[in-house]
Amino acid sequence: MPRFFIEVAYKGNKYSGFQIQENANSVQAEVEKAMSVFLRRPVSLTGSSRTDTGVHALQNFFHWDWEELPPDEAIYHINAILPDDIAIRNFFEVAADAHCRFDASWREYQYKIYPKKDPFLRDRAFYFPYPIHQDRLIAAADMVMRYKDFSSFCKRNTQAKTSICTILASSWTWEAGSFEYRVRANRFLRGMVRGLVGTMLQVGRGKISVEEFADIIESGDNSRADFSVPGYGLYLVRVEYPVGLLK
Repeated sequence: MPRFFIEVAYKGNKYSGFQIQENANSVQAEVEKAMSVFLRRPVSLTGSSRTDTGVHALQNFFHWDWEELPPDEAIYHINAILPDDIAIRNFFEVAADAHCRFDASWREYQYKIYPKKDPFLRDRAFYFPYPIHQDRLIAAADMVMRYKDFSSFCKRNTQAKTSICTILASSWTWEAGSFEYRVRANRFLRGMVRGLVGTMLQVGRGKISVEEFADIIESGDNSRADFSVPGYGLYLVRVEYPVGLLK
């Protein structure tokens, strides 16, 4: 049976996360429901990655087995059924054994922060009205590139079998009165980006030094990391697959 990847984007404020959960609404639940209405039969999807409550995505994927490519008008009609904060972008036919989670080469996240009150950013970025030492944040982001074991930034009760991640990029940038952290890796642990951001903000405020930040990474003790930054400042920006996988 043919397999398809479904590219989606969503604003995550109203959802408990990306993948389906008991007793809580999710992006996956809404997409399955809308596709089931359009196709008039049950639809079950597999998600590429988990995102926490409130987290947004500019790009994420499901995979789905179906007898034939959905008709050209499918995206339009399914989007008309979906809530306004979720959109299907595309269908891609892939090999029958392709897996939207395990075949991903890397993923990229960004975390957005603004230092001055702005009602238009209220649920799309983290309001952080404190003085920040930019050089310390930059040094902390550079420090992340030196490590592979990120167990200090993994929340408890995770299903991950290993805490080893290969970081491909880690940087802070400032533009138009706000700043953001971008990180790209072959894989991420549960709560990892928020843990990194929250702890690096403590470095930027001078609460801990860059050397202490490195010691937190090396300790493997997640009780020393700061996971308190909210999910609504976090975006899954891109999921990259090997060349030729998406037709």
